[in-house]
Amino acid sequence: MSKSARLILALAVVGTMAACAKKEEEVVIVEPVSVEPTYTGKYK
Repeated sequence: MSKSARLILALAVVGTMAACAKKEEEVVIVEPVSVEPTYTGKYK
């Protein structure tokens, strides 16, 4: 096999292994939404 064919084959094998690897669960931390301050008319 030529070097370029070996390189393409190696990249295909690595890409397949990476796609089929066990994926870790993503942990999403939801921050509580803060209430916007209301207009009180203090600075008229």
